[in-house]
Amino acid sequence: MIRIGIVAGEASGDLLGSHLIQALKQKRPDLEFIGIAGPKMMREGARSLFPIERLSVRGYLEVIKHLWGLLKLRRQLLNYFLDNRPDLFIGIDAPDFNFWLEKKLKHKGIKAIHYVSPSIWAWRKNRIKKIKKAVTQVLALFPFEPALYQAEGIPVSYVGHPLADILPMEPDVAAAREILKLEDSALVIAMLPGSRQGEVQQHADLFVQTAKRIYAEHPHAIFLVPLITRKTRQIFEQAIYKEHEPLPIQVLFGHAHDAMEAANVVIVASGTATLEAALLKKPMVITYRMSKLSWQLLKRMRLQPYVGLPNILAGKLVVPELLQDDATPDKLAEAALSMIADTNKLAEIKKEFTDIHHSLRQNTAEKAAAAILAYLP
Repeated sequence: MIRIGIVAGEASGDLLGSHLIQALKQKRPDLEFIGIAGPKMMREGARSLFPIERLSVRGYLEVIKHLWGLLKLRRQLLNYFLDNRPDLFIGIDAPDFNFWLEKKLKHKGIKAIHYVSPSIWAWRKNRIKKIKKAVTQVLALFPFEPALYQAEGIPVSYVGHPLADILPMEPDVAAAREILKLEDSALVIAMLPGSRQGEVQQHADLFVQTAKRIYAEHPHAIFLVPLITRKTRQIFEQAIYKEHEPLPIQVLFGHAHDAMEAANVVIVASGTATLEAALLKKPMVITYRMSKLSWQLLKRMRLQPYVGLPNILAGKLVVPELLQDDATPDKLAEAALSMIADTNKLAEIKKEFTDIHHSLRQNTAEKAAAAILAYLP
């Protein structure tokens, strides 16, 4: 058997990893995968030495709180791979964790592929020097990324984004509403506060208060909040309970895709979910809150005028971004309602997001697998 070390850091990496493993195994059934994997990767046969949740930490203060545990975990993983040498290592996203690991393994003669370029185009551009020392090749998801690596002499392949392959060019709103048992005429707002506990803690009260403002103007509105863990559901349900008045908020277990596809508008924490909403051609309001210290540090290192992937990919402000102090219930509610009332704006958003979809649809798993297979014996 050919052994491949693999580490994914969160739900989006788990999705990428599962499609990649599937594509690789179709070409090479003799491959085995071991490292840190989520449930989707494990369903494809990957073996996880540690829970993926151990890496799902975001924001400076949050990382500092868990720093000792993360460093210990990384060292344990390195020792495992040095004692049980893989033929190749694939780091999926989680750059701060994976680049250190990749550099150590590359130094020991183990080729290291990094799948998903970190956001060097958004902040911390100087990281590209460290990346050059750490990786054998980068697999980039976005079309503007390869030029940055080529300028530094780093091997890179543009592979597109798997969500663009998975999601249809034209969303089926009626089918999604049927799955969720929603009326065709209902005003549906999907609210995605993030996948991590820390993100949901930052956004739960904000989203509930936003729903309250919208509901006051539209008493027939329905709010869908898809969450994937029991803990994040508990955090959000506690925020609803604190209101002491009924609101038509349905906390779903999963169903993020269905909720967004069924929605008239999406209110979403900045992250991969914004890209999924764009590929579903949905008007959205992008928001994000973090600790004050994390925000001040991030703000100083930002290179892009936008934080939301749809706006970055379009190269302009297609949908509003309300961040940190601007993320208030009144502003979120006003932005969401004004957007869905503007038919010209809705048409412009759909056109921009359709163009993005075409550019990202590259048969990603196959392209990524082909790049990786070139390094295998």
